Amino acid sequence: MRVLTFLHSFEPGGVERIALRLVRRWRETGIDAPLFLGRTDGAMAEDVGAGLDFVTPPRRWPGIAHWETIWMVLTLPRVVRAVRPDMLFCAGNTYAFVAVMLKLILGRDCPPVVAKISNNLDRTDASRLYRAFYRIWLRIQGLAIDHFVGMEKPMRAEIVQGVRVSPARVAIIPDPALSEAQIMALREPLPAPIRSDGRRFATIARLAPQKNLALMLRGFARGARAHDTLTLFGDGPERPALEALAVTLGIADRVDFRGYVTNPAALLGQYDMLLLSSHYEGVPAVILEGLAANIGIIATDCSRSMAALLQQGALGTLVPVGDEAAFADAIATARPHAQDARRTLHQARRFTIEHGADHYVRVMRGVLRSKRAPAPLIAEPVVPTN
Repeated sequence: MRVLTFLHSFEPGGVERIALRLVRRWRETGIDAPLFLGRTDGAMAEDVGAGLDFVTPPRRWPGIAHWETIWMVLTLPRVVRAVRPDMLFCAGNTYAFVAVMLKLILGRDCPPVVAKISNNLDRTDASRLYRAFYRIWLRIQGLAIDHFVGMEKPMRAEIVQGVRVSPARVAIIPDPALSEAQIMALREPLPAPIRSDGRRFATIARLAPQKNLALMLRGFARGARAHDTLTLFGDGPERPALEALAVTLGIADRVDFRGYVTNPAALLGQYDMLLLSSHYEGVPAVILEGLAANIGIIATDCSRSMAALLQQGALGTLVPVGDEAAFADAIATARPHAQDARRTLHQARRFTIEHGADHYVRVMRGVLRSKRAPAPLIAEPVVPTN
């Protein structure tokens, strides 16, 4: 089986990171897994993407980073015709438009598409008009895409309702954001940090509107104690505004913007609490990394899966999306080292690449079998004779 994965670039992103991990694992287990990149820049080229060969357009027009989805629609069909994959893997919601356009452009020559739903489909953060058009868009995906993958059990009903497909066209595969080796490494005690009277909060996120990091900063300013600190790992378009907000809030001396760091999860053991303030998510990989590292978690209830992921609050504190007061209160009352190590380990182990990559292969083989199976014979009705 040949599975083609298509990504915009090596730019950091949770969807792209996990897709690159899947490609690597599939290749290690004997699956023919070509990778298409619309452009070749991005920090993950020397990180999770290191050593992976890929296909990319020989020429690039100026400024394609600003219209990379259209660029992919223009360039990918030719690659699909040349590579002739058995299956296309759509790594997340970001790439659904490309998948639908491939179906339209290639018609019957388009291979089946398996698409991972990587974000919440309810989008309660958006306006009513946006949600109305988004529901139509989801139904178009349901007509074009062959099979969908959700990342946690509550997502099955969400996909069936939102995309309007039968449950038979939905698989649940716990998001393969971790590996057994990574979990064990995150469990190893790190050297004791310099003694501090304050609690150490951290987040790993792209500094973009979806993550609502302004709420995190305001909540920290309201709820943190005098010697508490907050470290943000990640970069993005909102960094200048967030740095300015930290100054305005009077917390700039206690907030550290670290930028992009290779494998920031490996540093979580140096911190007491992990924060997540997103408007919407699917199954956030950073939460899985926090569980693996066995540190405290405070997160917004930003998807249907969050309650199940944190076992209805047993493995972390959930607060309503956009509720600054509740986020501040959770920070104020946070207790480091209160996690149940056995429960967090058991939960983290559900989300390993070892299990997830093989599960994807089984689902894809099933989709191919269903597409290749001959149509059932329908007997002609018997007309009684006199």
